[in-house]
Amino acid sequence: MFNPDEVLLLGGMTLVTFLIRYPVLAMSDRITLPPRLLQALNYVPPAVLMAIVVPAVLVTDDGLWLAPTNPRLVGALVALGMGLWKKNLLITILVGMGTFLFWQSFVGG
Repeated sequence: MFNPDEVLLLGGMTLVTFLIRYPVLAMSDRITLPPRLLQALNYVPPAVLMAIVVPAVLVTDDGLWLAPTNPRLVGALVALGMGLWKKNLLITILVGMGTFLFWQSFVGG
């Protein structure tokens, strides 16, 4: 079922991840972070999300695809507008995906 090397690799990764994170979690009640650092940490999730989404939307095998025929770009722009307007995650996802699927089926891509 599992290759022994895979089990060892998975166990090693689990152990390393645990050993890196546990000391910080164990001492989290004794550590007080400066307010500036806490404020800066609020920007980490949006930055990581952008680092994942932007290449997925704009980059293809041939390079950048900045054209109106790019269904991912059109869907992302419509989702961005809907999110800024309605501030409702479910509506934003549904409208963005609907736009993407429509654009992919009828306009090109």
